[in-house]
Amino acid sequence: MTELIAVITITMLAVVSPGPDFAMVTRNSLMLSRRAGVLTALGIGLGVLIHVGYTLVGVGLLIQQSIWLFNAIKLAGAAYLVYLGITMLRARPAGPAGDGARGAMTDAAALRTGLLTNALNPKTTVFIVSLFMQVVRPDTPLAVQIGYGAFISLAHVAWFSVVAVCFSSGAVRDRLLAARQGIDRVFGGLLVACGVLLAAASGSR
Repeated sequence: MTELIAVITITMLAVVSPGPDFAMVTRNSLMLSRRAGVLTALGIGLGVLIHVGYTLVGVGLLIQQSIWLFNAIKLAGAAYLVYLGITMLRARPAGPAGDGARGAMTDAAALRTGLLTNALNPKTTVFIVSLFMQVVRPDTPLAVQIGYGAFISLAHVAWFSVVAVCFSSGAVRDRLLAARQGIDRVFGGLLVACGVLLAAASGSR
């Protein structure tokens, strides 16, 4: 029971902490649509399952012990964040009604964005690996560990779906869409900054 409470508590704290996942869901919900935001949230949940999967098969231990592999993941994540940020910074403003922005991303693209943003996020790597290596006991049945992984993934999907609904609501969206170009610049700048900081820190744990 203590282990379960620890997993739930740590997961909730990790999920609500701001980061690239939050930035992408917020941006897609606000600039595109509620559907795009929720699909991005679903992609994030799938990304979490990737981290859980390699941790359960033992690759997580290798990542934890291998500086070069961890740094390779950091650099890949940094490159993707910089790419997303530059894409936002270069985005042209949509028409007055925002229709151009609303139709700019397919369902598959929104899902893929969430998946890659989370799967290439080294902070999620550290969170999942540390949780399973330090909180979950080695003698915990595999079925229970899989259940933990499913809970962590669903917690991400649930939280970011709520974020998507909030930022795509009419009152919020209508007020902020007037500044949509500036919002893209802000989110783009934040993602580029996150990527640069990750790349600069690639020599340390």
